[in-house]
Amino acid sequence: MKFIQETLRAPVLAAALAGALGLAASGGVGAAPAIPAPAAAAPEAPALPQPPEVAAKAYLLVDVTAGGQPLAGSHIDEPVEPASLTKLMTAYLVFDALRAKKISLTQTCPVSEQAWKMPGSRMFIDPRMQVPVEDLIKGMVVQSGNDATVALAECTGGSVDHFVQMMNDQARALGMKATAYKNPEGLPAPGHLTTARDLAVLAQRLMRDFPQEVGYYAIKKYHYPGTPVSNENNRNTLLLRDPAVDGLKTGHTDAAGYCLVATAKRDFPNVGQRRLLSVVLGAASENARAGESQKLLNWGYTAYEAIKLFDAGQPAATPKVWKGSADTLKLGSAAPIIVTVPAGGAARITTEVARPEPLIAPFKQGRTVATLRIKFGGQVLAEAPLSVLEDVGEAGLLGRAWDAMRLWVR
Repeated sequence: MKFIQETLRAPVLAAALAGALGLAASGGVGAAPAIPAPAAAAPEAPALPQPPEVAAKAYLLVDVTAGGQPLAGSHIDEPVEPASLTKLMTAYLVFDALRAKKISLTQTCPVSEQAWKMPGSRMFIDPRMQVPVEDLIKGMVVQSGNDATVALAECTGGSVDHFVQMMNDQARALGMKATAYKNPEGLPAPGHLTTARDLAVLAQRLMRDFPQEVGYYAIKKYHYPGTPVSNENNRNTLLLRDPAVDGLKTGHTDAAGYCLVATAKRDFPNVGQRRLLSVVLGAASENARAGESQKLLNWGYTAYEAIKLFDAGQPAATPKVWKGSADTLKLGSAAPIIVTVPAGGAARITTEVARPEPLIAPFKQGRTVATLRIKFGGQVLAEAPLSVLEDVGEAGLLGRAWDAMRLWVR
């Protein structure tokens, strides 16, 4: 069986887009450079929009709607302290436990001495209280309460130590190769580190895997009865500045600086809602992290445009199939196929499909049989798999024999 490459007439992108920075849509991490270097004889790469100056130690902007395609970034693999961005992973595990019915929103959790005495930002719960899981989630997300976070870790994992082990196991499962957790809340600890790339992976998986639960991150104010009202405002001030922003999480320690993972969705006629995600780490102040995040989001929406190339289930390629009950094999994606390119650059998109030849039946729906290469201005932007959209069974005895003979004489 040989492997062939076909250039498609219509440009195509798979939902599982692996971006030019190597950030996989599934949450994994690739090794591709920021922009693939052209070979000596290759045409000159087209100029890409220059991102704005961002006053932060590290930053990353990705287009979630285009499968996590990176648009801009700096120092994205540099280890940093995540501060309260740690709570994104804590929330992931709590939401997963809710889905598995290991805990429930109405279940009450005791407040341990350890949770009560947590320093830093707090929900101000105490050992006299039995607090419902849902209120602890709001205390962790909206108020960034370290006490609420520890109470959730104990309620979900049995102990803080076991919960931290769960966090690190989940980080490995998501492909967060440069992340190590030492606690569930994000207070400084030796070896408690992550990167902008890993945070983007985590935030996208959180939104994709728990679309209903991430609504907590859009809550602007929360106060638990019997506690002080001084800490009720969500620290993500972009929620008040930009109606398109609906999450996600802030973080701050002296070592980490001011950090923000922000996401917004805006309506566009060609693709519907387009979601971007920004990661800004190590800004100088609370106002700066919000301003730099807003700058990145606005730039991403104006400098790049999203193009829907195929609807969900629409064939992107129909190669010939041998010894099958059908003559062709429909290949595509179960999700809408969208690509993000510099504004006005849609005409420069080309694609090609690399696949085995010959394709011999049977083929089951969902089986990946080809690789799609997406190019912009002749340079490879990304690669993604193409899957079988409809079953193709084997032909009858005569049909298989006829195709076998035709293959033999080719």
